Amino acid sequence: MSDERPVRLHCFAHSGGGVSVFDHWAENIGPGVEVVPVPAPGGPRHRSDSRTTAYEALLADVLPRFTDPDPGPYVLYGHGLGAMVAFSVTRVLHEAGLPGPALLALAACPPPRMAPALPDARTATDAELLDALSANGAVPPTSDEGIWLHAMLPVLRADLELAQSLEDAAATPSSAGPLTTPMLIVASQGNPLAPPTIADGWRQWTDGPSWLRTVPQHHFFARGRELPRLLGRACRVTGRLARESVPVG
Repeated sequence: MSDERPVRLHCFAHSGGGVSVFDHWAENIGPGVEVVPVPAPGGPRHRSDSRTTAYEALLADVLPRFTDPDPGPYVLYGHGLGAMVAFSVTRVLHEAGLPGPALLALAACPPPRMAPALPDARTATDAELLDALSANGAVPPTSDEGIWLHAMLPVLRADLELAQSLEDAAATPSSAGPLTTPMLIVASQGNPLAPPTIADGWRQWTDGPSWLRTVPQHHFFARGRELPRLLGRACRVTGRLARESVPVG
């Protein structure tokens, strides 16, 4: 594989997260895969005034990264909110007839149209959001969780508004029909927001094959070693299959 382009793994972080969550991935992903963290749409993770909250603005920000007519095989991975971003980008590329990812990996996120476990960020009070985020394990474990939550709440609210905008867009039937992109759904037993049963919902969004992998941790399992190792193996298999399917001559 040394003479071949590595499979690029474009990674989208969870709500309130930044690209630092993927800092350790390169050392765990294995050979033949390049980790490409995608910055949060619209601005730094700690600023709410510049965060993207609308579907159209998101696409204007992110989509130019994926319009190369010959990108080679690549994979999109999204965690939490990032899963909805990765799914939305894949859907738009499909509708535009552009080369999409060879694999769409979605983690810790329920599919569109599933009853939400969190209140509507556009109408919920701060107290309602704080209670729901804490109760569902949707904030990273810290010794000063209350202080962190209050400081990050504007950013989390903006990200949840973006997630709802993406779900609203997904409700519009695609002009190109269902996706044919293979899906890898990663869930965790200890995540009330996205248990393994989410796989059944995600399978309704593609006519391609799909697989479920379950990890033992809670919502923030992207910080461990098991996930990048799993995705590294998936990327290498995906890249090999994609190259074998290219006609010769």
